[in-house]
Amino acid sequence: MIEVQNVTKSFDSFKALDGLTMTVPTGSIYGLVGPNGAGKSTILRHITGVYRPDSGVILLDGKSVYESPAVKENIVSISDDLYYFGSASTRDMARFYRGFYPRFDTQRYDRLKEAFSAVDETRPIRRLSKGMQKQCAFWLALSCRPRVLVLDEPVDGLDPVMRRQVWSLILSDVAQEGTTVLVSSHNLRELEDVCDHVGILSRGRVLVERGLSELQENLVKMQVVFQTREMPVLPEDMEVLNVQQVGRIHTLIVRGRSDEVTNRLAVYQPILMEALPLTLEEIFIYELGGEDYAVRDLVL
Repeated sequence: MIEVQNVTKSFDSFKALDGLTMTVPTGSIYGLVGPNGAGKSTILRHITGVYRPDSGVILLDGKSVYESPAVKENIVSISDDLYYFGSASTRDMARFYRGFYPRFDTQRYDRLKEAFSAVDETRPIRRLSKGMQKQCAFWLALSCRPRVLVLDEPVDGLDPVMRRQVWSLILSDVAQEGTTVLVSSHNLRELEDVCDHVGILSRGRVLVERGLSELQENLVKMQVVFQTREMPVLPEDMEVLNVQQVGRIHTLIVRGRSDEVTNRLAVYQPILMEALPLTLEEIFIYELGGEDYAVRDLVL
């Protein structure tokens, strides 16, 4: 389990992390989402032990990550900005990784050649295309058999077929070996397909942290046609986050369970009423509604 407890980090006068607290359960796929500048990459660099927090602690299974080689050998990271030695090939980097990761599996490396058959393992990585470099990164990372896999914009540059293959390999490791995956991405549709936990960041702190199913159960989109063209006055304790009207159809985003909200609106005897599930993208936008983001209407 990864525990981040009240971590702060400043760069000169800019506070990148502001008392950030989050918990990533063992064996889960945890999606870290947030607007640009929210602190996603910064907290990932803390979790992998690159940055030292100004205050707070970061623990993996109860042990501090920073300056702890024994802990770090269980963590493999793929960043958005890949870096390898100038003339190194995939095969060269595999030999290099073996010296740092005791769990590096040479047999698995050889088996994964088939999955990443388009990559020439003898060619310098810097001469490969961006997509091929990403394939190389996953080939090496999965060969390390990490207990924790940290991904920052992981599949950017991969074609749809390779994206599916990479996620299939990762999901297999989660299911069979209990690998913990922490992934930051702007592709919320893709995260929705693979994540079981989600943390929403804004301005250096976690606003919401829940299981994805629980998150989806606590917000509902209601499309309602009332008896009159205008919407009646709803109870003050009904937390309506957004309302839009097109013709006689009112679209409401309401905090609460679908059945509870439906029962409360039923007392107005609507002509038509339908509860619709929200996507992770919509949840992200509406949860940030109180953070002065003016993009909520774009998803209706």
